[in-house]
This record gives sequence, C-alpha cells and structure tokens, in this order.
Amino acid sequence: MLFILAKLVWALLRPSSILLLLCMFGTLCRGRRWGFRALVAGVGGLVVVALVPLDRWLMAPLEDRFPQASPPAHVDGIIVLGGAVDTRRTIEHGIPALTSAAERMTAFAGLARRYPQARLVFTGGSGEILKKSITEADVARALFTDLGVPQERMTYENQSRTTYENAIETRRLMQPKPGEVWLLVTSANHMPRAVGVFRRIGWPVVPWPVAYKTPPLEEFFQLGPVGDHLVGIDLSVHEWIGLLAYYLTGRTEALFPAPSP
Repeated sequence: MLFILAKLVWALLRPSSILLLLCMFGTLCRGRRWGFRALVAGVGGLVVVALVPLDRWLMAPLEDRFPQASPPAHVDGIIVLGGAVDTRRTIEHGIPALTSAAERMTAFAGLARRYPQARLVFTGGSGEILKKSITEADVARALFTDLGVPQERMTYENQSRTTYENAIETRRLMQPKPGEVWLLVTSANHMPRAVGVFRRIGWPVVPWPVAYKTPPLEEFFQLGPVGDHLVGIDLSVHEWIGLLAYYLTGRTEALFPAPSP
C-alpha cells in the first residue's frame, strides 16, 4: 500500500504536472479571477523553467554528493540497481529497451570485466502499480546475455519495487560477509538515497555513480528546451522528496547521506 500511495502522491506533486494543471485550469476558467491567476501562475512557471536553470541547481547537489571513487584493488561483488530498463517498450518491440539511465547497465558490464572474480547482482522487479508480464530483472538478463556478461556469475533479484526493497532483497540473496568490498552502481542523483538505505540495513558499499545529468559548468546557464528542463526538475524533486520520506520513515539514518570519512 505504501508503494501505491507513493506513486499516486508523486503523480500529483510532480512539478510538470502541477504547471500543466494550472495552465489547463486557468484556460478553462479564464473568465474568473482565480482562473486568470492560475493561468498566470502556470505560464509564469513555464517561463521561469525556461529561463532559470532550476533543474541544474536542484540536480547538482545530488550528483556531487558522492564523487567518483578510484577503482578498488579488490572487489567481492557488484550491485546494479534497477531503473535503467523500460519494460513497456521491451514488451512492445521484443528487444531489451533502456531508459536515460542506461549507463547503469553499461558501467556494470564494464566493471564485471574489470573484476572477473566479483559476484554480480542486478536488483529490480516491477516499478508499475499493475505488474507487467516481465520484470526489470527479465530485461536485464536478456541484455547482459547479449553483452556477454558471464551468467554463471550473475544473480537476478526480481521482487523489489523500491530502493529500500532493492537493498533488503539483495542482502537476503547475497548474504554479504563483514569486510567484503561491494560496489553499488546507480545514477549519480539517486546515489545519496541508495547509499543511505544500504547503510541503514548494515551493508557498507562503495558508491559508483553513473548517468550524470548536470551539464558542464560552462553550459550551466545555456537555454534549452522547456521539456528537458521540466524532466530535470521532476527527477530532482523526486529524489529530494524521496530523501525526506526515507528519513522520516527510518529507512535512512541521515536526511542527506554523505561520504564516509
């Protein structure tokens, strides 16, 4: 129920949805004072999104929280979190389809070659309210098989639907031992929440952030498509709300997890 509630609440709190609803409501009720105000707020919000790099300001602290680490000399295992595969398009076209977070999968395949003795695990079930006929793990299995990742080293966890469940179910399957070195591969903007969850369940991991969205500093104030800015704001706000929700529900010990000393 918590998973479904979170999905429904986010559908209403997504910034792009709020601006769209304000514009639609204001247009339909523009003959009334509060309708005009809603229209001004919606259009004004879109203008601000187009001219001010709000998406970059919100995204940069998330992505910069855990800098890219030097490759460890020894690694016992590598974990990649779901969220980089598109089950809908996979079902429609019959081949593995990836999202804008595809670097999670390519980086994982590269690390698998770098550390040939490491145990490998993909964790991800279905992120949909209504479960599909295939899970993210099913798509990952087909993709990694095509990429030549040794399947005898792979473990696929297909029950989790949230980041917290990713950590719980993966620990149950892999049974990590104290002192082992495990890399955690996920998008840079998602890394603070992911690391916080793994720490909360007592599994220290080495962050391996990928799939950066923040542009170089010299491009920070360049104008771009409004749609791209809205997507960036949605992604950032989703993570900030997720950090707050996980902290309030005890799934992380810190509001904004930081690198270990």
